[in-house]
Amino acid sequence: MTGTERRASSALAAIFALRMLGLFLVLPVFALEAARLPGGEDAARVGLAMGLYGLTQALLQIPFGVASDRFGRKPTIVAGLLVFALGSGVAAWAPDLTWLTVGRALQGAGAISAAVTAFLADVTRDGVRTKAMAMVGGSIALMFALSLVLGPLLADLIGLSGIFALTAVLALLGIAVVIWWAPPEPLGEDPFDGPESARLGWGLVLRHPGLLRLNLGVFVLHAVQLAMWMAVPALLVSAGLDNPDHWRVYLPAVLLSLLLMGGLLFPLERRGHLRVAFLAAIALLLLVQLALWWLVQASAAPALWTMGGVMVLFFTAFNMLEASQPSLVSRLAPAHARGAALGVYNTLQSLGFFVGGALGGWLVHAHGKGGLFLVCAAAVLVWLLVAWPMTAPSRRAA
Repeated sequence: MTGTERRASSALAAIFALRMLGLFLVLPVFALEAARLPGGEDAARVGLAMGLYGLTQALLQIPFGVASDRFGRKPTIVAGLLVFALGSGVAAWAPDLTWLTVGRALQGAGAISAAVTAFLADVTRDGVRTKAMAMVGGSIALMFALSLVLGPLLADLIGLSGIFALTAVLALLGIAVVIWWAPPEPLGEDPFDGPESARLGWGLVLRHPGLLRLNLGVFVLHAVQLAMWMAVPALLVSAGLDNPDHWRVYLPAVLLSLLLMGGLLFPLERRGHLRVAFLAAIALLLLVQLALWWLVQASAAPALWTMGGVMVLFFTAFNMLEASQPSLVSRLAPAHARGAALGVYNTLQSLGFFVGGALGGWLVHAHGKGGLFLVCAAAVLVWLLVAWPMTAPSRRAA
């Protein structure tokens, strides 16, 4: 990487990390803490408040991506972070569950993922873009693991409202990173030049077979990720690890998976084997779902070391796919529609979260943990078959 690429990658990874840490901190404590607010006795409303973030984010990923194509990446990112900070402030102030739901909806309305990844694609060469995307993906994975440790501790110290206030501060720090740390936006080789260019760009985004495969892939990946967590914590408990101690498995698994990803994905990409690495990661994700199904079917409780090994394999596959997929989207999309393409991609990602959570809970209730993992395995198998004909795009030097 050049100095500019390292600066851009670290800055944009920091923006994602600050935003995602604020979001993830509430995950371990939201249901319990929200139930103490007026209206919180209704579990369905608590679930709506929790999940509405993903829905509003899905609805606004494409508009924010298109806005970043038209008005610039930095202004769009700053605007999104301001909306996110406003939503965090409303949630921190919320006197009842209704206002907490409004705050969560506003948080999701700051849908900057497409703009950030498009900005990263603008300032990195094809040859190092997967590495840059991996820095972003790795920062998200680390924030997820860290939040499992810090969330319950912070809830005891400052409560749910304090966590949301901290989230607002983190969003404002993200704005400072955008303004003073991120490099200037480059002048595009193929800038937006009017309605005709936009129409042609949208046509390619919505018809391109490679982009359609990647959009299906990110939907399946995040639906499976969220659905899994409807059953994985119970397996860890049956393995002898109490719920507050689950981070002892997650955190080492995430750190080891990042080392494995760096040792596998980047060398294979340098040698021109990105397709092989990508398909192998999908196959590894399929293997994880089958392994979890087998552990559920076994008569004895799973060993803790076995669960730890499965989690390492899951996070390795997940991080490889999180790094390679947005990199491939940015390389396949035309420059003047890159934000739109990543907007569609991130919309499918958010919908995957929403569907995974809703469907995962129903599957566990109706068919048990074994049924959940079989459905997840079937979804990943379909993805593997659809992705098989893919060809990795050639690298461009600039």
